Amino acid sequence: MKLYGFAATRTLRALWGLKELDLDFEFIPVNLLKGEHKLPDFLSINPAGKVPVLIDGDRIIPESAAIVLYLADKYPDKGLLPTDLEERGQAYRWIMFAVTELEQPLWRITRHSFLYPEDKRLPADMALAREEFADMAAILDKHLEGRQFIVGDKITVADCVTAWLIDWANEFRLIDNFPQLRAYLERMYARPNAPQRIAEARAAA
Repeated sequence: MKLYGFAATRTLRALWGLKELDLDFEFIPVNLLKGEHKLPDFLSINPAGKVPVLIDGDRIIPESAAIVLYLADKYPDKGLLPTDLEERGQAYRWIMFAVTELEQPLWRITRHSFLYPEDKRLPADMALAREEFADMAAILDKHLEGRQFIVGDKITVADCVTAWLIDWANEFRLIDNFPQLRAYLERMYARPNAPQRIAEARAAA
């Protein structure tokens, strides 16, 4: 397998799944700062021009959450995807919650902080996005009371998808008032198979 990715992006989420499953793979860097994601060779792999992308034989899987789910399905004996139907449904639920309710406001904050040209940045939208994130983060924070993981009693796909996102929120100091999320973040990154923190990956880029 080959994973195309770059530094502190959602590549780290895909790496988490690969590392937790203890899989052999080749990492192929795509330097976004140099525009390598816009080159024809990469666009032939992912026309969206985004990382990460997993190549497994003839299969091409873009989108970080899809990569984690694909890997968990391919290696069911590793236990990253619950076998119990109720727990599996909950894992799907929290993955969707992460990528829609939590990740989208983080993208808005990121875009208006430094990705957009300065004349297109909207401080008011950043403020709204922070409020929206906080409202949804409170739900996950409450859910994690008395829990080590998001679903069940061991790490699942839901954690691989969500933990990196909580670290992203932490970069914006958005979890300061959520003790369960802060504790969860520390637990997850204390795992031996955890990828780099976002700040570490950014510094190494």
